[in-house]
Amino acid sequence: MSTVTHIPAGSDQAPPPDRTPGPRTAVGGSRAGAKIFNGFSHLFLAVWAIMVVYPLLWVVMSALKTDSEVIRKPLSLFPETLQWGNFTRAWTEGHIGDFFLNTVLVLTGSVFLTMLLGSMAAYVLARYDFPGNRLIYYMFLSGLTLPVYLAAVPLFKGVYNMGVTLPFLGPNKHLMLILVYVAWSLAFTVFFMHSFFRTLPNAIAEAALVDGASHSRMFFSVMLPMAKPGLISIGIFNVLGQWNQWYLPTLLMQSVAGEPKNQVISQGLIELSVNQGYKSDWSGLFAGVTMAMLPVLIVYIVFQRQVQSGLTAGVSK
Repeated sequence: MSTVTHIPAGSDQAPPPDRTPGPRTAVGGSRAGAKIFNGFSHLFLAVWAIMVVYPLLWVVMSALKTDSEVIRKPLSLFPETLQWGNFTRAWTEGHIGDFFLNTVLVLTGSVFLTMLLGSMAAYVLARYDFPGNRLIYYMFLSGLTLPVYLAAVPLFKGVYNMGVTLPFLGPNKHLMLILVYVAWSLAFTVFFMHSFFRTLPNAIAEAALVDGASHSRMFFSVMLPMAKPGLISIGIFNVLGQWNQWYLPTLLMQSVAGEPKNQVISQGLIELSVNQGYKSDWSGLFAGVTMAMLPVLIVYIVFQRQVQSGLTAGVSK
């Protein structure tokens, strides 16, 4: 029962608040809703994790089966005996080793040049004002809107013509694929690093100039180390994108009769699937897919925290 407080007439005193306990249904309802939402989100994440992890685990375990097990029990995760020889057969007879070496060679040059040129261009566009700055920046951004398929014919024609004049830049050459990868990856690299460089403090750059550092020395010795989280993040994206690239190598790495095949891992897996399909060597095919999948998975797991911190830093700053 609530009490009634009598206030004398003409008094300016405000009545005290009613401290009678009221209903708590709203608070209880909000807590119940939060619990239901948390339970639903956890359930969704668990289902999503199963959908992602199970196919990866299935591919790895299928690589350790015999061909008969792959056909008789395709969805089973546990082989009767572990067939480690499948990896050796895929590496040698399936030429996965050659494809792997070509891919590492191309990615080493392309990722290095992409990070170097992209960070330099992004730094200049982000930190210096000059006529045409925004025009150049938007020209880089326009590269994100152009599908690579639209440039297939002129790209192949240009590579072929360059190969006539400069044989080391023609089709089926590692250097040409490296240059094409760099051009293909520069747009997103400049876009990402441009936003990151704009968040770096001006005081440190001004102090370096006062101490007598040149612009190039300030970039390589001061600003670039400060942008390390962003460099790691965009570097991982470039490695993943170029490792899984299939269309450009298929378009440009076409060997003619008498020339060695300089195929990368994505092309090699397609060829392996065709050849091994006729040979019914399904375990060797799964072994090749596993060896192509594990490197990028390991790279992401190792640098997971750096990627997340780089993305968070670029957004929060």
